[in-house]
Amino acid sequence: MPKNLNIDYTLLGIVAGLILLGIVMISTVSAPLSLEKFGNTWHYSVHQLLFAIIPGLLLGFLFFKIPLSVIKKFTIPLLLLNLIALILVFIPKIGVSLNNSNRWISLGPILFQPSEFLKITFLIYISAWLSRKKSEKKTVITFFVILSIIAIFLISQPDMGTLMIIIASSIFLYLITPTSILYKFSIFVGTGILAILMMILAPYRMQRLMSFLHPEMNPLKENYQINQSLMSIGSGKIWGINPPFGLGTSQQKFGFLPNSMSDSIFAIIGEEMGFIGCLIIVFLFLFLLWRGLKIAQKCSDKYLYLLASGIVIWLVIQAFFNIGAVTSLLPLTGIPLPFISYGGSHIIVEMIGIGILLNISKK
Repeated sequence: MPKNLNIDYTLLGIVAGLILLGIVMISTVSAPLSLEKFGNTWHYSVHQLLFAIIPGLLLGFLFFKIPLSVIKKFTIPLLLLNLIALILVFIPKIGVSLNNSNRWISLGPILFQPSEFLKITFLIYISAWLSRKKSEKKTVITFFVILSIIAIFLISQPDMGTLMIIIASSIFLYLITPTSILYKFSIFVGTGILAILMMILAPYRMQRLMSFLHPEMNPLKENYQINQSLMSIGSGKIWGINPPFGLGTSQQKFGFLPNSMSDSIFAIIGEEMGFIGCLIIVFLFLFLLWRGLKIAQKCSDKYLYLLASGIVIWLVIQAFFNIGAVTSLLPLTGIPLPFISYGGSHIIVEMIGIGILLNISKK
């Protein structure tokens, strides 16, 4: 490996471990459905490799090599392009509606989700914006205006999971930016008001919250997925359903657990690899958090400090939102587990984020 690449091998090793584990789990979880639909057991795993992992590696390497000054220079064009793509999802023959949601754009045989790319383009923008000096009052007001605009785009799809990730990571960046306690407190008040408004405008969100608080209600409807997830994790015990590490022996993946390849894949990991397998996943994300924040702390440039912090917080918050939902610690939101869940857009965006983080670590 050429010395001028200056790769942070610790960070790279953590991500490589998560990606490899994801490939293994997609291969075992998708086998029954792949056999049923396509007559072979490897269709979804090959699709994940060709349309998620490989493009993600290429784009991640590209953002690793692009000068950080160029990324900052194109902050606003990247965000505007992403917002235009969010509008295109509603255009017939361009946008694709699935499960009563308008989140995808079709490019021939390829579907991609613009809201996933907003996670990184908005982080690049908000990091550059917060790094500039301005009055605290103007900052907090403008911050809420920007988040409100993003919320309108995502609520209209709707994509509440992505909105939660963006709001959480943005608030974190605001909190680590030097401001008074009063303005920091106002962020939480404003976010609480926004959450209440979203529940008033869409009562089903309140119903989802009530189902979360009362899991015994509607066990075959609203709470079916979470009950099956808990059954999966519980049956794995310490070492997996067929110890040690019973890869491929899950029973829930045979149509019992909804979204077993995507949102609920952590439950299958718990079933096949047990508590130890779940612990490995949690440890890897905590290790990622430690390494990412260490890279951020070494940045003398405020913009790079905020961007590095934002990227690692986004990835870890998303991971624990997913794990929390699957283990009934949080309401179900349809958030994928980074680097592991089936899906192209989120994997590609996460690898772009890691490419930028590795780029920052070179400094």
